[in-house]
Amino acid sequence: MLLDLQLVQAGAVVMGPVGKVHDALQLISADAPDLAVLDYRLGNGETSEPVARLLSKRGIPFVLATGVAIGSIPSGFERGVILTKPYLSEDLVGALFRARESRGAKS
Repeated sequence: MLLDLQLVQAGAVVMGPVGKVHDALQLISADAPDLAVLDYRLGNGETSEPVARLLSKRGIPFVLATGVAIGSIPSGFERGVILTKPYLSEDLVGALFRARESRGAKS
């Protein structure tokens, strides 16, 4: 997948993709990531809202990479960095750095 490749090229260790909320919640509970990339709408009709809430609760920074209009994104994602699709690889890397830095600022 293109996103996986972009993340690996940026030096990340990729733990996903995970396409179901239940699986994402289990993964976070079992082996919490340092950082996460979410999409708002998942292919099976779910949204990533529960995942964003858990990440926020645990202080894990995240990027919401989505094609959803910013005004349509519900509360629960305000602790993440929003990156609108389409985006370039360098935009993703920049968003990841901003998300990581925001965690340091809140600690």
